[in-house]
Amino acid sequence: MSTETGRRLPAFARSTARLVRRVVVFARRRAVAFNELWKHSLQFRVTVSTLALSSAVVFVLGMVLQNQITERLLDTKRDAAIAQTRAAADTAAGELVGLGSENDEALTNRLENALKKIAITPTSQDAAGSAAGTFVPVLASGGRNQSGDPASAGPFENVPPRLRQFVEADQTSWLEHTVTDDGGSRTTYLIVGTPLNTVASPLQLYLLFPLTTEQNTVSTVQNTLLVGGLVLLLLLAGITNLVTRQVVRPVRQAAAAAEQFAGGDLDQRLAVLGEDDLAKLAVSYNEMAASIQRQIRQLEEFGGLQRRFTSDVSHELRTPLTTVRMAADVLHASREQFPAGLARSTELLVDELDRFEALLGDLLEISRLDAGVEELAAEYIDVRPIATRAVEQVRVIAGNAGSSVELVLPEDEVIAEVDARRVERILRNLLANAVDHSEGKPVVLTVGANETAVAITVRDHGVGLRPGEADLVFNRFWRADPSRNRRTGGTGLGLAISQEDARLHGGELDAWGEPGHGACFRLLLPRSQDVPAGDPPLTLPPPDRFAAEVPLGIIDVTPAPEAIFAEREGIGQ
Repeated sequence: MSTETGRRLPAFARSTARLVRRVVVFARRRAVAFNELWKHSLQFRVTVSTLALSSAVVFVLGMVLQNQITERLLDTKRDAAIAQTRAAADTAAGELVGLGSENDEALTNRLENALKKIAITPTSQDAAGSAAGTFVPVLASGGRNQSGDPASAGPFENVPPRLRQFVEADQTSWLEHTVTDDGGSRTTYLIVGTPLNTVASPLQLYLLFPLTTEQNTVSTVQNTLLVGGLVLLLLLAGITNLVTRQVVRPVRQAAAAAEQFAGGDLDQRLAVLGEDDLAKLAVSYNEMAASIQRQIRQLEEFGGLQRRFTSDVSHELRTPLTTVRMAADVLHASREQFPAGLARSTELLVDELDRFEALLGDLLEISRLDAGVEELAAEYIDVRPIATRAVEQVRVIAGNAGSSVELVLPEDEVIAEVDARRVERILRNLLANAVDHSEGKPVVLTVGANETAVAITVRDHGVGLRPGEADLVFNRFWRADPSRNRRTGGTGLGLAISQEDARLHGGELDAWGEPGHGACFRLLLPRSQDVPAGDPPLTLPPPDRFAAEVPLGIIDVTPAPEAIFAEREGIGQ
């Protein structure tokens, strides 16, 4: 038997543990759901708050009412019981006249006869006595019988000793006392005791009034208050929910209209019903939406005119630029025949024409991107040679700036569906920008990949970016510090074009920077155009975000041109 019990106990413990875990999980889920509903629903918050405060008020009022009713019932019972006890004392005193030196048996008989007289004596003529209800009388003598106990008639054992002490000291007293009978049932009595001093021998009269009726009345009052309080709370919850809904519904409609308006539905308006505060809110919202719509239309028209102007000017400048370029090339080819000053002017002319041509190219590219006519010529290729070519193209600029470029590539191929020309242009712009702001310190280009995305970071350790500038670097013609001497001679459109190229791939271009800790740009591209990029394989900010200086001994691992050509030939094969 003990072995079976020992086997059952672990099984019971395991089942209990599983039940506890399920309860805990269920409670956590309900808590999370409640928290979400509390945060997102104003109607729910107002209803729950009102219900909680109302519950507190109803509880306090119920307790006050219950205490008042109980006290009134007990006070009425006590006053009536005292009056009836005094009337019964007069009856008992008349019946016990001449009580003297009787023996114990005779004394007991006379006390019992007096109790019978008290029980059958009508007291209905006494309004106070009739209000006390039924009672159990007890008579006790102050003397002792042969056994040493007081002579008594009735259930004298139900009278508590502390009440006897007051009554035997000639004081009319009362006490609430609970009596347990032989069957185990408990009954609460209001016991009133009074001395009988009109007889020769000192006697005490006790009347035991059961409080069953009063307890039933209090229980009925409690149940009534409980049911009434619950009904009142339900009514308050329903009323609060209804009233709150009348206020919340227009707010929700306004939020939905604002969301649709922000999504591009500029014709979205609110219905105006009545002349109350919510109607005024709807009118104000409609006026604001109409004003914003007009301004957006104006900005769109202005933007269209600006794009057309830029495109037209760029195309119109192409023809004279070509003519000037031809003449400049002729002069530049014959510069050795010119005096030194004129030859230098010829070289400057060619350099500025190169910059001007690059600016026109960027303007035309921006115009095509704005017009949405650019197409992505994407194909599955290895991204590593693209990064290598971009690094090689800025090698001369980096050398002139006194910076080196480190290229960190994974050993395995990084195949992605990209437009090689556009990705190379993005990396070239990022590297040129990093070299221009590196203050002669190394620039690191890192390529990373995971199952869904390819990330390329360009990290410099130069002046960095001030707070808020990371969101401005991609604006057109924006410069972090116009007073700085630029080495690359950029047009101010490179980063803007790079960001548009990244978006055209379905990716994104982000920037990070801290003053004195350099800057880092990250290009994130999906490995397949029909699959989102997901989590980036390279983090931003970079792990060395707070490195004040670049560690010594950094090595430029940019491959030599012959290695690039060999890699190209291998890919072509």
